[in-house]
Amino acid sequence: MQENRNIYSPLKARLTDVIEESSSIKTFVLVPENGFSFKTGQFIELSVDGIGEAPFTPSSSPLITEKLEVTIMKTGYVTEYMHRLKPGVFMGIRGPYGRGYPVETFFGKEVLILGGGCGLAPIRSLLYALESVKDKLLKVILCYGSKTPADCIYKPLFDRLNHIEKFEAYRTVDNADENWNGQVGVATTLLNNIKINIENSVAVVCGPPVMMKFGTIRLLEMGFKDEQIYLSMEKNMSCGLGKCGHCMMGEYFVCKDGPVFTYNEIKHNPEIWK
Repeated sequence: MQENRNIYSPLKARLTDVIEESSSIKTFVLVPENGFSFKTGQFIELSVDGIGEAPFTPSSSPLITEKLEVTIMKTGYVTEYMHRLKPGVFMGIRGPYGRGYPVETFFGKEVLILGGGCGLAPIRSLLYALESVKDKLLKVILCYGSKTPADCIYKPLFDRLNHIEKFEAYRTVDNADENWNGQVGVATTLLNNIKINIENSVAVVCGPPVMMKFGTIRLLEMGFKDEQIYLSMEKNMSCGLGKCGHCMMGEYFVCKDGPVFTYNEIKHNPEIWK
């Protein structure tokens, strides 16, 4: 595989498959020319010629370089257009950009992951990365919440994780249907029943801002220290290069200095949850 090209210039990639995850979320399977590498937690700018581009965190394994998976929620003009694309077309990839998860610092520890909604996309990439180094970890616990059972993405992922040594995966929904027999409540309610050695662990939080806010508050109540909590702050990114200023968060450019931060780094900024 060749090194990634100029990060200012899009890399051509063929769309080979589109997987419907829910009514508003699809996963796009892309095969970039000459391969593509990234670190889990980093993001890319994905574009369609003549339409525009938007930032996304890959949801596939960082160990796989011949293809890339990007999970996209339909939220606006560009993403609505992307949702209409069919396999065979070409898209553009810029990046990778930003700072991802420092997986090596998790070695010898227990890892607690709290996710909600489409936040499971970057979490899935992290889970693949953690699975590849599970012998160096003590435990990995995933707690995930969605609005309804139908809104849960990657449904087969949970059963697979629960069959991997050292991994545990739990789900909850805000609103159950007649077929749901699992837990009902917001994602943080799952934290009430887990067993974890907080002194020798780290926590990762990724999801909608309100979930991340109350998830962080709950983790602090449990005894996690500010520097043990990692947050994926994917907010208002545009250029990906720290030039446009759309993602400014206090003194930080989220696209350049993040998107992964410890709570200790950003807790003094009152706008982190907006």
